Amino acid sequence: MDIQLEKLELIKMLADTEDPAIIQSIRKIFKKEKKDWWEELTEEQKEEIKEGERQIERGEYSDFETFIQKYI
Repeated sequence: MDIQLEKLELIKMLADTEDPAIIQSIRKIFKKEKKDWWEELTEEQKEEIKEGERQIERGEYSDFETFIQKYI
């Protein structure tokens, strides 16, 4: 299958259609593909990440080597 040829055929079909439902369906497909992973997180997960960022800004972190030494 030649992907460029497939794209061109789809472009032609899209240009020729007058059916708004088809256009809306295609738009939904593209919007679904571009989902931002952040939007899929729960509010609790988002808050935990934000708190981690605040801790880093305050200097409340340790590098990996220091962290891992505690558990070896």
